[in-house]
Amino acid sequence: MRGVHAPGASNVDAVTTPHSAPDGPARPQIMGVLNVTPDSFSDGGRYLDFGDAVAHGEQMGAEGADLIDVGGESTRPGAERVDAATETSRVVDVIAALVERGLAVSIDTTRAAVAAAAIEAGASVVNDVSGGLADPDMARVVADTGVRWVLMHWRGHSSDMQRLARYESVVADVKAELEDRVEAALDSGVDRERLILDPGLGFAKTAEHNWRLSAHLDEFVALGYPVLFGSSRKSYLGRLLADESGKPRPVGQREAATLATSVLAFEAGVWGVRVHDVAGTADARAVWLATRAAR
Repeated sequence: MRGVHAPGASNVDAVTTPHSAPDGPARPQIMGVLNVTPDSFSDGGRYLDFGDAVAHGEQMGAEGADLIDVGGESTRPGAERVDAATETSRVVDVIAALVERGLAVSIDTTRAAVAAAAIEAGASVVNDVSGGLADPDMARVVADTGVRWVLMHWRGHSSDMQRLARYESVVADVKAELEDRVEAALDSGVDRERLILDPGLGFAKTAEHNWRLSAHLDEFVALGYPVLFGSSRKSYLGRLLADESGKPRPVGQREAATLATSVLAFEAGVWGVRVHDVAGTADARAVWLATRAAR
């Protein structure tokens, strides 16, 4: 099956090895979203059942995902937090099952205890939307285990993050705040080659901020770390594609727009994209790679 790989295979190596090429990695990574939650903005509740979650993870692997990103707590705007025990119980068995099937898995969490349990179950990447700010113990867990760590730009929890969307210059400010998170990670003993940066579209960002960050992804790549880009189905795409009455395009009808942003991100040199539609993104990546090869 396309995209399914055993530990030690080339795709897993691509996930666990940083890129240093100035024009981005030879093959951008596809991170497939697997929300094991009842309330995520796009697919909340669809994969809360263990069997459904594992089946969907396997399907994304077959469609071309290099990494399955498993999350047990919604981070949509306005979402309320769940306790750590609930979050852990939602993700650990799913991660173990996917790893047993030869898939590379990341854990989408801001909690060190959840990350530690997920790593024990086989996760090889921690996708931390707080960039280490939500839990001071996260850096220790990452440093001790040697997994990759996605540091996303973040200013506060989902319940009130949008009131923090104030910037003098969003590109410069986000870059500076990400560099602060990198410095804190390095000071905590995390290997710089384990770090991946994410500008955090939609997190304490307006639609205008998202477009500005998207247009300047090359500046984030130039910081010298792999960059993860996540626009998939987000509300700013829905507002862009609103109908004549101003009603945003429904979540499930934003895939073409997401694909367009992903291809633009490939062109900017990102390490990878985080998406719901793995099959379409894999096709778009194949077209982009063929075009680049022909230049």
